[in-house]
Amino acid sequence: MAKAIERSTTIIICMSEQYRKSNYCRAEAQYAFQCQRRIVPIVLQKQYKPDGWLLFLIGQLLYVDFTKYEFPQAMKMLFKELNATHIVDGNTGDIQFKQDTVVTSLVLRMSPSNLYLPPILPEKISDWTQIHVQEWLTQHNLIHLSRLLVDCNGSSLLYFDDLI
Repeated sequence: MAKAIERSTTIIICMSEQYRKSNYCRAEAQYAFQCQRRIVPIVLQKQYKPDGWLLFLIGQLLYVDFTKYEFPQAMKMLFKELNATHIVDGNTGDIQFKQDTVVTSLVLRMSPSNLYLPPILPEKISDWTQIHVQEWLTQHNLIHLSRLLVDCNGSSLLYFDDLI
C-alpha cells in the first residue's frame, strides 16, 4: 500500500465510523498526508461526522457525501473535485482521467509488524518534523491549529516562541 500511495498524486478517503476506527486506515491516511498527497474525502455512512484523527486529517477539505445524492450525481461531484485545478509544486495543474478509469477498493492483510504506532516525539523540539508537530497538536486537542501550522516543524515553533 505504501508503494501505491507513493505512486499516487491523489488519495480518496472513504469516511465512515469503521474507517475511523481502523488502525490500518489511519496508518495509510497518515502516510498519504506525510507524503503530501492530495486527499479527497468522501462520506459513505449516513449522518457520519468525522472526529479525532480523521477530523484533524481532513480539516477544512471539501468532501462529497455519497449518502445525500444519487450515486451518478455523487460520482459527477467526485470527478469534478478530482479534476479541480490545484497547486502542485507551485504550479497550477489539472488532474486528467481517462474515461475508462476504474476506482476499486483494496483489502489488505497486514502483519503485526506493519501496525501503526504513533511517532515518538524527539526530546528536543528543534528535532521535530512537521509530522511530529501535527501529532502533538492532535494529542493535545489542538486540531483547530493544524491547518495554520501545517508547514511548521520544531524549529519553526521555537522561532514563534521567541517572537512571542
